[in-house]
Parts: sequence; C-alpha cells; structure tokens
Amino acid sequence: MSHSRHPTPPLQDTFQDQQIGCDHSQNLVDICREKHYQAFVCDALAVPIRSGSCDACISIAVIHHFATAERRVAALQELVRLLRPGGKALIYVWAMEQEYNKKKSKYLRENRISQGKKEEISSDTSVQELLVKQMPDVSNQDSAPSVPSINDFQDRGCNSREVTNSKLPIHTNRTSFHSQDVLVPWHLKENPGKGKPIEPFGPLGSHDPGPVFHRYYHVFCEGEMEAACQTLSNISILQSYYDQGNWCVILQKV
Repeated sequence: MSHSRHPTPPLQDTFQDQQIGCDHSQNLVDICREKHYQAFVCDALAVPIRSGSCDACISIAVIHHFATAERRVAALQELVRLLRPGGKALIYVWAMEQEYNKKKSKYLRENRISQGKKEEISSDTSVQELLVKQMPDVSNQDSAPSVPSINDFQDRGCNSREVTNSKLPIHTNRTSFHSQDVLVPWHLKENPGKGKPIEPFGPLGSHDPGPVFHRYYHVFCEGEMEAACQTLSNISILQSYYDQGNWCVILQKV
C-alpha cells in the first residue's frame, strides 16, 4: 500500500520512538490521556502493535488477572512478540507470599488505621510507586540453581487451600492469601469533581455509596512466573526476584 493512498498510518505504525501505554479499562486510559500520556484500549492477548517494534515492555499487575495457566503464558508470548531482538520486558504479578524472609510486604503493612479510618488501596498502585523508587540492578543478578516447571505448579499449587466448589473465595484486603485464585473487592469511589466513578478503590468502612466489584486474581507462588517464562521461545531470563509482595521477572528477547 502506498502512503499517497493511505495518508493516515495504521495504529501499529504511529508509536515509533515513543513511550505508550495500553489497558483494558477505558477509564484508566482516559486518565492517562488527561495527563497527556499516549495510551489506548486493547486486550493484552492481542496488542495492535507490529511485532518486533518495541525496545522495552513493562507489564505491571496484569498477568495475574488471567484465569488459566494457558492464558497467562499467552500474555507472556504476546509481550515477547512486541520486543525487538535484544529488547527487554519487566513483569510484575502479585505474590502468594506476602511475608517473605520474615518481612511483611507493603500490602500487609498498610493494614492499619490512617487518619482516623482504615485505607483500602490496591496493591496494583503500590507496585507502580515502588518501580519508580527501586528498579533492580540486572548486572548483580544471581540466577536460581533450579526452577520447577510450570506443570509442577499446575499439579500442586503452593500449599494453598484447595477450592472444592465453583465459588472462588473472597479475599480480605490487606491480609495474607489463603488461596491462589481469589476475588478481591474493589470499592468504586465517586469523583465529586466530575460526577463519575474513576477511582478503583475507596476507604473501608466509609459511607461511600459506590458499588463493590470483585476482581479475579491468580496470586503467584515462588518460582511460578519464572517457570512460565521458561516455556517461551527465544528469551533469556535476566533476573527473577521478589519485591514488596510481588514476583518479578526481567527477560530479554534473543
């Protein structure tokens, strides 16, 4: 196709040499646009960007929302597809282990009374704040000597309580996880300035009349995300680590 016939380039060709973001939520994308960031709505399993066109990709608090191991691996494959050879991806997911090396995560530590009322804040937001403050040093990585396969996690989980019926347990915010597959309550808080609900959380115990939504999460055991990444082709795992209640992987396309 000649550019004379199609003066407006397709979506996948408009983001070269730029930083862009995407999300499944129109409201979150609208917030980004209001802040003058480039963002668009899409499905993480089908991102409308040309293969091999990204120097780096970041997936924060996304893959733990897919309900099967196959879909989680498919999301990883889509991330790798976007990378050019030598490109890197950083992936964060919620950890089953919210207390690690005898230290409680930020998620658990914030279960306290603050300014006269208990706060209920999504750990998704905390992860993004942490990334700004403490990006890991890849050069100092010591690889784990042995990582279980993804089939090991599908077979045995990580000592989580087995769900024996069709109902998923509802997680109590700011507490330890007792099952890998849970529903996490999110309270929508009305924004008085614009008259529409855009904040995905609200103070626990408040009189906020906003609705409560239960979002699905699969919290990852130690080694599980790394094992899922090892099923991918043409990648090298540079680093796998724990960070404030999240399991994290940095991989590189080869």
